[in-house]
Amino acid sequence: MTEPVSEKAKAALREIGLTEYESRAYLHLLRIGVTTASQISQNTDIPYSKIYETLNSLEKKSWIETSTDRPKHYFPKPPAEALEATRLRLEDTMKLWRKSVLEELQPLYEKREVREKPDVWILRGEFDAIAKLKDMVQNAESELMIAVPVLTEAIVRGVLPLLKGLLNSNVRVLIMVSRDSVAAMGNLSKTCDIRARDSMFGGGIIADSREALLILGEKKPSLVIWSDHLGLVKFAKDYFQHLWNTAEGI
Repeated sequence: MTEPVSEKAKAALREIGLTEYESRAYLHLLRIGVTTASQISQNTDIPYSKIYETLNSLEKKSWIETSTDRPKHYFPKPPAEALEATRLRLEDTMKLWRKSVLEELQPLYEKREVREKPDVWILRGEFDAIAKLKDMVQNAESELMIAVPVLTEAIVRGVLPLLKGLLNSNVRVLIMVSRDSVAAMGNLSKTCDIRARDSMFGGGIIADSREALLILGEKKPSLVIWSDHLGLVKFAKDYFQHLWNTAEGI
């Protein structure tokens, strides 16, 4: 690999979790293929005192492999394979974080004698909205009312798999979509109650009649609001029910 690596790619490696030395070593191995620690140190300006620590860390993170000969030789794993290993490791870590935080910190919040006033949040950006959607779906206990006028790729990729996971749960799921989005629902109609309308201005999700995420806009969300204000949630639920009653089942 003789082509220079873009700053965008280097930044991605840093965001994934590789240090500066690790990125240098991995990129060098992509160019060379197989080489020794001393050669990597000489060609990347990584101090020799740090090279084995760097390579051991890369191997632990599943970005490189090591031969058993002496001296050891190092070679890179394919970027796609290394990235997938990183994704799986991060998912496992997130599960541990979630378990620790929810088991220990959530009870502290719920046991407060004086509850704070209801929250109203304006969510900035698609990632924040999808993260909140996922959280609401995963934590629903009895009912989800979902209205999606336009199913964006992010919603399909992020939320629909979670809805399929509710197959054996006691959560009742009502989904209202535009007619153009019916095909994207796949076989969810076997487990969810789905209805379609010709048009909707905006959409959102209501979970257990206690929190609502409102998405305003037709082709592209222009404003996303989350709230656990009882009055606002009731209004959203009543409006959903009104549209639901006049929608066509599929």
